[in-house]
Amino acid sequence: MKSYSEILSYLYASQPAFHDVGAAAYKPGLANTYALMEHLGNPHLRFPSIHIAGTNGKGSTSHLIAAVLQSAGYKVGLYTSPHLVDFRERIRINGQVIPEQRVVRFVEENRTFLDSLHPSFFESTMAMAFAYFAEEKVDIAVIEVGLGGRLDSTNIITPLLSVITNIGMDHTEFLGDTLAKIAAEKAGIIKPNVPCVIGETDPETAPVFIAKAQECGIWGEGLETTNCRIWFADQCGYLRRCRERDVPTCELQGIYQDKNQQTAYVALKAVNGARLTMHHAQLTISAADIAEGFAKVCTLTGLRGRWETLAEQPLTICDTGHNSHGIRYVAEQLETLHRTHGGRLHIVFGMVSDKDVEVVLSLLPKDATYYFTQAHTHRAIPADQLKSLYSPSPLSPVGKEGCMAFPTVADAIAAAQKNATPDDIIFIGGSNYVVGEALPLFSH
Repeated sequence: MKSYSEILSYLYASQPAFHDVGAAAYKPGLANTYALMEHLGNPHLRFPSIHIAGTNGKGSTSHLIAAVLQSAGYKVGLYTSPHLVDFRERIRINGQVIPEQRVVRFVEENRTFLDSLHPSFFESTMAMAFAYFAEEKVDIAVIEVGLGGRLDSTNIITPLLSVITNIGMDHTEFLGDTLAKIAAEKAGIIKPNVPCVIGETDPETAPVFIAKAQECGIWGEGLETTNCRIWFADQCGYLRRCRERDVPTCELQGIYQDKNQQTAYVALKAVNGARLTMHHAQLTISAADIAEGFAKVCTLTGLRGRWETLAEQPLTICDTGHNSHGIRYVAEQLETLHRTHGGRLHIVFGMVSDKDVEVVLSLLPKDATYYFTQAHTHRAIPADQLKSLYSPSPLSPVGKEGCMAFPTVADAIAAAQKNATPDDIIFIGGSNYVVGEALPLFSH
């Protein structure tokens, strides 16, 4: 029997991963997935699920929903991507990552078939997750879309509820170059007679969702109407009214999490009472379950990297926001924190090449010292290139000399820590991979 590290090396070598090589690993369509499911005995049909898509926030929303379901006493599978530090973060049950031996066993038992089918890394990983959830008899699984929706491998499931968090300009080479086109791809997870929650809309995306809801027979006027099965969370106001009753507070601290909490809250209201299995005839979620799940979401699920404090002196924070839609919120929160906290701002920053780099850089705080870097992935933009693309404000007190380039994330963090005083702020972000390489450098 191969070791876990050998199995992981096999997966990466034989099935290049999108997070490593980008577009070359993208295999749209469901043919491989259906073949995998048939080979495995269709595990995706043996547990109920909630399906979550969106440009940003789908990871946080998935973890919020999973945490509440755990608090309600259910055995909850959670499938997300990408991982930050450990591959096994992608596949969890009640917050616990899949054991190494189960990863090894899955590949060893199915290697001949995998070699003949040549699935993508994501397809194999998803099949592993579904087989694991079925074997462990989870009560329900929360499934995050990998990329897009309509052609994503996860779209073979018929969930109890579909959720789309928001739409932003990301992965345009695959999903389209307008918000409406991207919304149409995300809306591909909406299915006939399956309730759906849309987290955020705008004039360009709302008509796309309404048309899809009408096509699927779930269009109505509001959450209270009996015929409505699609709800726009940004129009509901339920979380605001809930907060007025002092429920719930949330362990996630990023300002953008308000929208994710609202989406998750409305989703939980929408799915409450859904029929599960013979053992759990009806999904039951109380206000207390929501309060506990929100308050302990990171503790219960193992979620990391979302406006996470890594050290107190100097105050060191990381966040996985990595495109213009997400960085706007991160930059706003950084500016606010800098004004209230005082001291100097040090930013360790790296990006990958398929993002809207120049737009992201233009959104970043000007009054900061930059430590540009690159993660260990072929997709990373070289640190020197990032440095050359960044244009500090002429009024910036640090100027161009306040921009440096470092070959590794560890080097960049070490330099920031050396230059910072205990009263300063260090921010680490720009990419999931930068955050993933930073986390092991700090005790948790």
